[in-house]
Amino acid sequence: MAGLGNQRARQGPLNAVPVLVFLLIGFAAPLLAVIGYSFMPERTFGLWQTPSFANYVTVFQSTSYISFLWSLGLAALTVTLLALICYPVAYGLARVFGKWSTLLTLLFTIPLFVSENVRLYGWILFFIKNGVLLGTLKSLFGVEPESWLFTEGMIVLGMVYVCLPFMLFPMTLGVSMVPQETRDAAFDLGASKWQVFKEVDLPLSMPGIVIGFLLAFVLAVGAIAEYKVLGGQKVIPITHDIEIAFTYAQNWPLGSALAVLLMLVVGTLVLLVLRRFDLDVILGRR
Repeated sequence: MAGLGNQRARQGPLNAVPVLVFLLIGFAAPLLAVIGYSFMPERTFGLWQTPSFANYVTVFQSTSYISFLWSLGLAALTVTLLALICYPVAYGLARVFGKWSTLLTLLFTIPLFVSENVRLYGWILFFIKNGVLLGTLKSLFGVEPESWLFTEGMIVLGMVYVCLPFMLFPMTLGVSMVPQETRDAAFDLGASKWQVFKEVDLPLSMPGIVIGFLLAFVLAVGAIAEYKVLGGQKVIPITHDIEIAFTYAQNWPLGSALAVLLMLVVGTLVLLVLRRFDLDVILGRR
């Protein structure tokens, strides 16, 4: 048995080679290329130049911080709304809806098979003047309210709609991980429903909640279609600045510098959140 254990220990690093190669090619190499480009002179397309911090100086001297604040602020608002919406639904899917949970989960999953842009344009048809909603109100009640499109609220609505499954499903998994026996024991000891929720349900389901928060926040910070389609570019996110730098401006180094700063900001916020939780518990190692 000891020899078999040693053999498995020796095979472990060898079996990990395909995964390491995949991570190096698919993740590390593009990331390192972006970091390298961020130190190149502006409007150059090669990495064989004298590195400098000129692009970062340009970013800090510009008004890009406004785009950063818009992206982070609306992403935080989106995550807050998603938490209020998803936790009751997740609780229902895990403990209340019973046999209907599978059907409801399928209904939440089906939109993921349709292009995000197509779904967002569906909201355009719904909220546009004389569209589904406003046209119905006009024909039934004779009122003609102003179109709600191209506002900050519509941007948040779009991000909540797009990111909802990515918070709901991890949160549902987290709620389902809470043992019913633990909840029953708390009730037997005289705890109220609020006490059970605060002392049992919420802490024990926190791994799924944290994962859902992080997924939704990262997706919301990186959103761009919602700002273009539903916001009409009334609000300019940092992702739009990055896209413009890489495409129309043909300034890859500047776009890379913006991307690196965005990764640093989001990565720092994520690490600050994860520091408050036991990663072994979140990853199911214990």
